[in-house]
Formats: sequence, structure tokens, C-alpha cells
Amino acid sequence: MVLNRQTPKTEFALFDRDIGALGLSANVVPQSRLKLEAASREECLVVHGGAPLTAARKELWCLAHAMPVAAAAVALWHRAHLKALACVVLALIAVQYLLSGGVLDRRSIETIFTINTTRYADRSYRTHPRGLIIYGQATVVPSLAAGGNVSSTTILSILAKGLSNSSKSEPVPVRNLVGTTRELPVANATNNATIPRCSLIPPNLVGPVIVSKSPPPLSEMEKSFVEVKAGGIGRPADCVARHRVAIIIPFRDRPQHLQTLLYNLHPVLLRQQIDYQIFVVEQEGTEAFNRAMLMNVGYVEALKERTFDCFIFHDVDLLPEDDRNLYTCPEQPRHMSVAVDKFKYRLPYNDLFGGVSAMSREHFQLVNGFSNVFWGWGGEDDDMANRIKAHGLHISRYPANVARYKMLAHKKEKANPKRYENLKTGKKRFSTDGLANLQYELIDKRKPKLYTWLLVRLTPPQPS
Repeated sequence: MVLNRQTPKTEFALFDRDIGALGLSANVVPQSRLKLEAASREECLVVHGGAPLTAARKELWCLAHAMPVAAAAVALWHRAHLKALACVVLALIAVQYLLSGGVLDRRSIETIFTINTTRYADRSYRTHPRGLIIYGQATVVPSLAAGGNVSSTTILSILAKGLSNSSKSEPVPVRNLVGTTRELPVANATNNATIPRCSLIPPNLVGPVIVSKSPPPLSEMEKSFVEVKAGGIGRPADCVARHRVAIIIPFRDRPQHLQTLLYNLHPVLLRQQIDYQIFVVEQEGTEAFNRAMLMNVGYVEALKERTFDCFIFHDVDLLPEDDRNLYTCPEQPRHMSVAVDKFKYRLPYNDLFGGVSAMSREHFQLVNGFSNVFWGWGGEDDDMANRIKAHGLHISRYPANVARYKMLAHKKEKANPKRYENLKTGKKRFSTDGLANLQYELIDKRKPKLYTWLLVRLTPPQPS
């Protein structure tokens, strides 16, 4: 059949019918009909070896020349049987791919979603931004006998294995980074070379603990803690501790709180297999309480006893709720009381360093200790946070479902009216205000069973 301007009307009728079957818009049809009318015999014979085209091929040929290629493709897609066939084929391909193990294989999923926490073990966190806290078992579990720095995240992952935790508290915000735990020289070395080094992960941890706010009489407590030596010294008997830790408790007029803390804290420390000593530093007199200065005194006096690798500064009214919150030596200054019941187990603000905090001896010396100018409640912890950041360090934290504490009810200390002013001008005094100008008088020192007691008279620093 030859297409020319004398094409019968029946030809147009057939063409219109097929155009409608293709699902084309109406505005395409007039252009296609003009193309059909203008078509010549020579145009109808192309690409077909000279053989005349059938009516259907003529319509498609005219259609392809009347529309853009994309429009023609869409039109063909709208043919129902082609669409259904293509969908079935694609579905079969997808099912075959999934069943072949390429995606649904468990090992492949673990490879994609498991983060190897050990890769941060040797990284310097000095300039590392705060990052994601990772839970669960690492892809590669490090050897517990290996030396060198070991990620606290890895330690917590191993600790969490097999330990239930019913806590529903919110996790620490992502920007809070967990630091690393330093491998230290042998803490309680003796001439007996047969004593092994303590396990990196203490074997007797239980996870969440029941906090008691009603301790027995002090005499009964002293009898129950048979492992604790005079002066509040505890260390494992069957292995060499990895950490030498001084616990510094600033104190005044809260004997019941102190007794409650000792009753809850000693069992946790003993299970953690660290070599520790608890120092209670009491301020003499009736002047405004200077918590920061007492902690500086505790640091200085503890080092007169023996060498400690790190120091944990501990408020007397905070009771630990989980023994996986390790009182060990951190690679970076560690804020330990992340989640406190009084604050609904949420971190009040990111730079908080109060409550319970840990620092290595080197870092505490580097920042010149705490400021001595904060008399009364508030400000000294924020000043320490500023010192930490100013010296290129950062605050590290354990997750909120581990670093949990209960706070004992107490009357709030009178606030320091100059705390904001002291904070504002603190940077100018970092090098001169702290350990460098600490002045005090040691009035008394005793070593009862559960702690070392220091009674001191503080001397306000002289203006420079």
C-alpha cells in the first residue's frame, strides 16, 4: 500500500484507532495525520529491504517521525501488556538477586552495619571532634592481654555483652565523645612475678546495682569490707591492678552522706579491680565552702602518700548506679556523672564537668588544677571545662545508660555572687590561679578503715 495525499479516509480511521490504543495525547494526532498524508512510497520502504510496510508498521513509522523519541517511548510503555511483562521480569530478577545471598545474607549485613571500634584505639583524641558512641560487639574483639591504649567504647561493648540493663534513659547526645582508657605500668607490683596482671575487663562486674540510701552503722561497714585496708585503700588480691586511682571527696558537715557514699562506692571499686585510695578533704571553719580548692589540696596531699596515675573528684552526694562506669584512668578528662536522677538522667549542658570527674595526673598538672577563687556554690566546674579546652583537651563521657548516679537530698550551698565574673576573667588566670598559688594548712590527718581524712584550713589566694 502506498501512502500519498490521496490516502482513503478509512486509512485515517484505522490510524486514529491505533493512536488511541497507544494512549497518546490528542494534540499529537493532527501532526501524525499530516505526516501520514505527506508520506511517500519511498519513505515507507526504508529499513525494510524494499519490502512494503504493513499498515501497523506504517502507523508506527509515521508516529515516530511525528513525535520526539522520548514521547514515543512513553507511548509504547503505556501498552498494558508490555508494562506488565516488564514488571514481572524486573520482579523475578530482584527475587533471584535477594535469594542468591547477595543482600539477605546475614554475614553481608554484619559487614555493612558493624563498626570496628578498635580502629580508634591508637588515634590521638587531642584534635578529634566529638563523635558517635557505638554499642554492641565489635567486628574484631581486641586481645585483653594486649598493651597500648584500648578504646573505652570497645571496653563498654564487651562489658555490655551478657549484662542486662533495664534503663530507659536517653543516650548521650552524639556530639559527646567517649575517650580511651590508658594502659598504665603495673600498679601494685611486687617481687612475686607469679601474680598475673588484672584482666582489662573486670570479670565480676554486674552492671546496674541497687543503690542503698540507708547504710548500716559504721562499725558494721568496717567489718564487712574485709578487703579494704586502713585509709580506704583497696586493691585486688589475686592480680596486679592496671590503674592507681585517688578518689578525692571535698567535704563539710555531711557525715550521713559520706557514710552512704562509702557504703555504695567501695563495692563498686573493689569489683573494678583497681588500686585505689579514698581521700576525704574537710574544710575547717565557717567561711564559704571552696570545693575546688579542697580538690587541689586532695591532689597535693594524695601524691605525698604515693604515686597515683589519675584522680577522680567525687561529690559526696552522688551514688553510682552501674559498676560498668569504670573509675579508671582516662586518655582525656572524663565527666563521669552524665546521667543523674535529679536531672531526669539527662545531661544539663554539654560542657558540664561537675559531680564526678576524672583526670590523669599529667592533665591536672597541665591545666594548673582547679581555680582557687570560687568561694560558695557554682562556677568552678565550668572554669575547669574552660581550662581543659584552652589546653587542647576535651571532655569525654561514657554513655548515659552506664554513667548513672542517684543524688542524695541536701540543702543547697549559698551561691557564689562573683561566679560569672570569675568565669569571664578566668582565662587570664589559668597559669597563675590553681596549683601554682595554692595555700592551706593541714590541721589533722587520720586513717580510719574506709578513708583517709584530711582536715585543712584554706587561705584565700592573695591578689597578684
